Amino acid sequence: MHWHHAGAMPPGAIGRQHGQSPLSGDCQPVEIRAPQGARISPAAGSDFLAGQPDRLLIGLQIGPVYRFRITEIAAHPGLELFPTLELIDRLHPPAGQELRFPIPVELTTEELLLAAAGRFITRVIYVEDPQLAPAIAREGETQPWIEARPGDDPLVMADHLGRPIAILRLGSRVPDPQQADAAFFYAAPPGILYNQQD
Repeated sequence: MHWHHAGAMPPGAIGRQHGQSPLSGDCQPVEIRAPQGARISPAAGSDFLAGQPDRLLIGLQIGPVYRFRITEIAAHPGLELFPTLELIDRLHPPAGQELRFPIPVELTTEELLLAAAGRFITRVIYVEDPQLAPAIAREGETQPWIEARPGDDPLVMADHLGRPIAILRLGSRVPDPQQADAAFFYAAPPGILYNQQD
């Protein structure tokens, strides 16, 4: 089988290929969850908004790359991380119920600390194929995950298990405080911030 995409492709490469698709520009609600007390701030222009603690409900377009800042991580004062999120597909909830079914993106303390130590993490969020979904016990809202083995492409693995819809990349770059780095912010594409009560 020939794969058009790979997990090692740079942020935005897959989204640009989706730019010609009918999904391009669609707004998809996403709920980003961080460890308790951590603050999640979306990029706006060449800076970040104040953000929200614990979780952020935001509408993102399919295709562009979005940059976020994670701060106030418990027991790690001063630590800042800057993940990116790229939507490559969307969910299809009943009309008018889009905010009830956002794409869940969970940032764990373990991943944040691995990224802070210099590791680069790629996570592909996918909709499970009900015929192939593994029987994994869940506690509360914890997002189940499967780790790709060394040499395995996480995007190809997710495609085998279901339908990939988002790619989270964590680690690597930090902003240069001496200059406004437009490439770092990926031109800060527009999004829609929702109140948690919406």
